[in-house]
Amino acid sequence: MNKPISKNLHGLIDYTYAAIVPVLPELAGFRKRETAKVLCRSLGAGALTYTLLTKARWGLIPLLPFKAHLAIDLSVSCLALAAPWLLGFSRKKTARNALLAAGIIGLTASLLTDPEEKHGREQLIYSFNRQEIASQKMGLAG
Repeated sequence: MNKPISKNLHGLIDYTYAAIVPVLPELAGFRKRETAKVLCRSLGAGALTYTLLTKARWGLIPLLPFKAHLAIDLSVSCLALAAPWLLGFSRKKTARNALLAAGIIGLTASLLTDPEEKHGREQLIYSFNRQEIASQKMGLAG
């Protein structure tokens, strides 16, 4: 299956996630829900930390292989999805829905990211083949 999110786009998504999730309690109005607030701060700090440590152009200290990064993304996203029930705030609609949204975004990004880095000629061929296939599907190729 072709995965539409590149490694570079994934990095942008992660840094955006790390900036927004910690301030969800203020943005969505559940800052008095201490458990949900601490979880949001922890998710953001964790995402920022392992993103900075990933072996990628956007990683500051390249220690963590990208496939391991994706595995962490997947695990943390599942935790975010289950957290309202595991931590007892599932009836608090705003906090629950904010964590579900964060979990869905993280899960989607991790599942739709291409874990393989393509270089030079390989990337050019890959891009050309994707365009050719799209043209064929649209009936534009002869």
